Amino acid sequence: MSQAGLINNLNDGMAWGLFPLFCAAAGVSLECIGWLAAIYPAVWGVGQLFSGALSDRIGRKWLIVAGMWVQAAGIAVVVMSTSLRGFATGVVLLGAGTALVYPTLLAAIGDVAHPSWRASAVGVYRLWRDSGYAIGALLSGLIADALGMNIAISVVAALTFASGLIVAFRMRETRQATRGADPSVEREALMAESRGVEVRR
Repeated sequence: MSQAGLINNLNDGMAWGLFPLFCAAAGVSLECIGWLAAIYPAVWGVGQLFSGALSDRIGRKWLIVAGMWVQAAGIAVVVMSTSLRGFATGVVLLGAGTALVYPTLLAAIGDVAHPSWRASAVGVYRLWRDSGYAIGALLSGLIADALGMNIAISVVAALTFASGLIVAFRMRETRQATRGADPSVEREALMAESRGVEVRR
């Protein structure tokens, strides 16, 4: 989960650094670039009001996977576009994907972390997640200087898609779908399973 949080913020750091320059190079006006910069967090902010509740109903894992892949698709749309309409479509997808991922990752941490060490678990997760801002800005900037903005943005899209694959194959579902199950029992079972201990339910 920490790697997904890091990659999520890595593409965010790239977006704030390179997207305005990329759009300006395509001839988009400063006013329109400002609108594009506003659309992304607006879709993200509104969307996560619903995605968090949705993850309580259908589970965390596949919302995270879907969110990472929608983010990757949005970044890919931006890098392949040459018009304002294409850029707007890309940032809407990026915002929607981020809305799916952002609250759901924190909810997954809460599912498996015992209250006695939940704050520490969230702290470790936030360390990795928030370091993604700096890593994304530095990595994308260095690649852009060496190989161009198209390559830098494409690399971040590929990393985001790969992060979704890792979650799909490596992450266990943390939200117990069975209604009426004791949450404390399920939490202990998940923690035991993560340590490789066989648990009878």
